[in-house]
Amino acid sequence: MGEKIKIGVCVMEKKVKCGSEVFSAPMGEILERLQAFGEFEISHFGDKVILEDPIESWPICDCLIAFHSSGYPLEKAEAYAALRKPFLVNELEQQHLLHDRRKVYEHLEMHGVPVPRYALVNREVPYQELDYFVEEEDFVEVHGHRFWKPFVEKPVEGDDHSIMIYYPSSAGGGMKELFRKVGNRSSEFHPEVRRVRREGSYIYEEFMPTGGTDVKVGCLCIRWALNMRMLRQGSLLLLMVLSMRNPDGKEVRYPVLLTPTEKQMARDVCIAFRQAVCGFDLLRCEGRSYVCDVNGWSFVKNSYKYYDDAACVLRKIFLDAKAPHLSSAIPPTLPWKVNEPSQPSEGLTRQGSGIIGTFGQSEELRCVIAIIRHGDRTPKQKVKLKVTEEKLLNLMLKYNGGRPRSETKLKSAIQLQDLLDATRMLVPRTRPGRESDSEAEDIEHAEKLRQVKAVLEEGGHFSGIYRKVQLKPLKWVKVAKSNGEGEEERPVEALMVLKYGVSLHMLAESRLRNWVDIFGIICIQMSAAAFAKGLLDLEGQLTPILVSLVSKDSSMLDGLDNASVEMEEAKTVHSNATPPWMADGSGLPSNASELLPKLVKLTKKVTEQVRLLAKDEDEELTKTSSYDVILPYDQAKALGKTNIDVDRIAAGLPCGSEGFLLMYARWRKLVRDLYNERKERFDITQIPDVYDSCKYDLLHNAHLNLEGLDELFKVAQLLADGVIPNEYGINPTQKLKIGSKIARRLLGKIMIDLRNTREEAISVAEPKSNQDETSKLTNSEKEDKEYHPKLHVKNEDRKSSATDISKLYIKNEDTRRSSTTSEISIDQDDDDDKETQYRLDPKYANVRTPERHVRTRLYFTSESHIHSLMNVLRYCNLDESLQGEDGLICYSALERLFKTKELDYMSYIVLRMFENTAVALEDPKKFRVEMTFSRGADLSPLENNDSKAASLHQEHTLPVMGPERLQEAGSYLTLDKMEKMIRSFAMPAEDFPPPSTPAGFSGYFSKSAAVLERLVNLWPFHKHANSNGK
Repeated sequence: MGEKIKIGVCVMEKKVKCGSEVFSAPMGEILERLQAFGEFEISHFGDKVILEDPIESWPICDCLIAFHSSGYPLEKAEAYAALRKPFLVNELEQQHLLHDRRKVYEHLEMHGVPVPRYALVNREVPYQELDYFVEEEDFVEVHGHRFWKPFVEKPVEGDDHSIMIYYPSSAGGGMKELFRKVGNRSSEFHPEVRRVRREGSYIYEEFMPTGGTDVKVGCLCIRWALNMRMLRQGSLLLLMVLSMRNPDGKEVRYPVLLTPTEKQMARDVCIAFRQAVCGFDLLRCEGRSYVCDVNGWSFVKNSYKYYDDAACVLRKIFLDAKAPHLSSAIPPTLPWKVNEPSQPSEGLTRQGSGIIGTFGQSEELRCVIAIIRHGDRTPKQKVKLKVTEEKLLNLMLKYNGGRPRSETKLKSAIQLQDLLDATRMLVPRTRPGRESDSEAEDIEHAEKLRQVKAVLEEGGHFSGIYRKVQLKPLKWVKVAKSNGEGEEERPVEALMVLKYGVSLHMLAESRLRNWVDIFGIICIQMSAAAFAKGLLDLEGQLTPILVSLVSKDSSMLDGLDNASVEMEEAKTVHSNATPPWMADGSGLPSNASELLPKLVKLTKKVTEQVRLLAKDEDEELTKTSSYDVILPYDQAKALGKTNIDVDRIAAGLPCGSEGFLLMYARWRKLVRDLYNERKERFDITQIPDVYDSCKYDLLHNAHLNLEGLDELFKVAQLLADGVIPNEYGINPTQKLKIGSKIARRLLGKIMIDLRNTREEAISVAEPKSNQDETSKLTNSEKEDKEYHPKLHVKNEDRKSSATDISKLYIKNEDTRRSSTTSEISIDQDDDDDKETQYRLDPKYANVRTPERHVRTRLYFTSESHIHSLMNVLRYCNLDESLQGEDGLICYSALERLFKTKELDYMSYIVLRMFENTAVALEDPKKFRVEMTFSRGADLSPLENNDSKAASLHQEHTLPVMGPERLQEAGSYLTLDKMEKMIRSFAMPAEDFPPPSTPAGFSGYFSKSAAVLERLVNLWPFHKHANSNGK
């Protein structure tokens, strides 16, 4: 070869030099490989030359690598390029656009590249008031376009990386700040920040529910000015899932495949900004991809394969530009790999889980479905009172649009603050004494108002998650209008219903790193968010995790209404029948008639102790707090408490956000409802509530040393063991009827998951059987076919959801989403699901089976749904259409379930489906289903009050019992059999309504391959094994 091609590297030294960390400088790795070809002479300009020397003295080169970074004189580099006219890998003039996010979005739209829905707020001076910008508690409005929280706020300056995400009050509110990584931190959550910034100009952008992941794309494009085309094999398009972190907190990246549409988007980005080497950020959401940022020159880190390919692509670019007569073909052995030894390949083995049995080496896991009861939370409470006060009636009219016959719901911080302000002025400063002539009803009313005030003041701020108020008009009168023209209706009495009590325990949250020990999490939403936090080793508060990773579907609650008649019948039998009448559990003890009076006596004893503690607290409040001055809600911390349980416990206060006043209200209600002294009648349906409160206080408030609580727990447990298992039916037929009504929708969704998994597995397997057709494809076609296997898309699967949680969607008001492309832009397994799946790229993923995909569904639900689902699985063969069929659950497991007293917090049912790759597609044994369950929290330490109990009291957690199999070892439950047994009780796919789109937040639990691997490794399938089938 003759004279070498001179490549000038005109960039800041920090972008090339890597010091002691080789991995920190991908460009250095790539330049070393380029030089190894022997065709190039590389000249590094250096910071001194770039910043201080005139351009006339800069080295002369044939090709120039130049890109902007902090402190870089871009205009000076442009002048050099105009003087020497080298070949530019990346155009310099267009790099000015990358400094302004407004221009970036404008250029992307100009070239047809999809971007998130956004709006611009431009200020000439800080804090300038703009008539087109409106901010309310849960949305901002720009030029009439409304952005509901969560939304994203970006500075218009491209070099300002302080990006904010604001969360809705329904998820707890607050703001998460994103910034350039400092150590292992790249974000910080601020729960108290709710208002947007006003000191500059910003872009407001719709929040995309991406499952907590974003995607970095590193693109090397054949010189667009030469032939305006992308290389399929030569250029590099690599996606990295960024938001996963390992146990050390370090970012973990996974290389995944691009769809053909995304490849076209990458080409369009390179052309729009005239950059051959360009990085940008992608958001994959609901079946489409959007570009949310363009970074310019950037490379992928920590991938030797990427460095090799990038060097080969740049070599071709340089040779095509300056030496087209030379061959740019890649040599059989790359120069830097001549002396590398070859690595032997390892064989792969495949087999089932081993729980039910081993079924050969040809089974692959295809689907994991877990239905999990929520974790421990403060017992839910309700306060009802009739109100006639003008302040409260006016408040109802304020938030229901002035309609006198319409109810209103108060959930947001502003609404609850208004209610707190009104209630503080209505609550008497002191309680009347025994000799007061106040009416009993007035005393009761004042006590309830005092309880409402205490509930609203607890915690020091409103999260919107565990407090809500309904005001329902009861009576109206006609009054003259204020203008004297006619009459109008005015409410004179309303029913106030306050629901509260699902509060988070900070001590329990701190143990989420080991998800098996989750027991201190509030309700279903937060249980799901906490599970995700522990499973994925996520950092920070639960609110961002809840918004990003948890989907909610309130329609799953419909079954409770459908089964209300049957459940009332079961309760009637509870109250009137002579025990024992149960079908499950240990049954009511023979001395139940003696235990019931004892239960009432001990409940009163504990309640009286809590009353005295509440009385002391209330007197202290009266001395130290002046309610003549209306305090803002965040000053409720003047109660002398904090949100940190350790401090509360040390101060002798109840754990969590519940104060003594609310604790007393909880116990007083139990005393009132459990036994009617006038009628001398016990209500045994209240036994589970007494048991629940005992269990909660024994675990979380043992430090209060309530005398008799231990004994009350044992008595309540003896009685609850006969009540709880039979709340959903007292015989198998009734259990099946109630269970099928409550869990009908959930069962339908589970069957859709299993069927879609089968369809996907078959569609992937079919192309493999036609090797001749595949061998005829071009390289480009092979790549596309690899990503897009033949799909059997059906209108049957609705968006994956967590049961008993409201599922919300963000409706895109802009038409850009629907007009970007008619092609399915992701590898989706069903039409309506629009599920984002990250397919690992086999060329770059250091994983044995990168093409393997497992459908993962994690449903967090209520006690009613976990019992109902289990009852259908147990007794489905009792249906008339299935007479003579063997059940899904084996006899030994039925015996264990019969003796199971309770499916406690964090109890779960797991279905796993395997594919036998060695049999034909039409073979009924192609797909096998395994079923296991766990009874949830292990109460034995509390029951025995042994040495372990002290540790549990300190940590406020209980262990979760390991899985037990529901099938005999070696049994083979086919998917066809499962479908046949469940079909009668599951909602048909065609009955699932289309998803609604109310304003609020959305998200879904990520189903990426990385999540799957974590799930398989962490799930305790082989823990706590014993001879009883566990």
